[in-house]
Amino acid sequence: MFAVLKTGGKQYKVQPGDMLRVEKLAADAGETVQFNDVLMVGGDSPVVGSPLVSGAAVQAEVVDQVKGDKVIKFVKRRRKHSSKRTVGHRQKLTLVKITEILSSGAENSGVKAAIGAGSVADAPASSAKADAPKAAAPAANDAADDLTKLTGVGPAAATKLNDAGITTFAQLAALSDEQIAAIDAIKVKPEWVEQAKELAQG
Repeated sequence: MFAVLKTGGKQYKVQPGDMLRVEKLAADAGETVQFNDVLMVGGDSPVVGSPLVSGAAVQAEVVDQVKGDKVIKFVKRRRKHSSKRTVGHRQKLTLVKITEILSSGAENSGVKAAIGAGSVADAPASSAKADAPKAAAPAANDAADDLTKLTGVGPAAATKLNDAGITTFAQLAALSDEQIAAIDAIKVKPEWVEQAKELAQG
């Protein structure tokens, strides 16, 4: 049996025993996590989701928190006074071992869901500010706002904000400095927060 799961904006085809490097998860080595976004379950009776397979999940054991290979970006502006800039980056990853594929009953497994370390829900915050985003969070039936109305936020940036759990102006306006710094997917600019406050109020 195999499954196709989605995490960190990427899709992976996995089967029990596979070792996988995914975008950093909020979990420690030795913990068992469950990926609930399953797009397909293959085998004798394959099931394709629309978009997700209801009740299906993939369980995995966290082996270690690692870093990817260093990526070097070199920029040279030939007509800008010969300016040069070199930037290096190593992506934070989580190494997991696939242990089990559940075709049904995932909601009753009792295993902790695999959540990205950069999501708003897991961002560190002081006790005084921790309740602010929760108070401003919209109800489940509220429609998401068009974040591209913010100056400097295009479709790609809006998608990254949505992946980080920010779908409304109120959520963005209520973020603390600690929560903004903890979002790895995108750098949230202070002017976005100020504009979101104005749009959320009127």
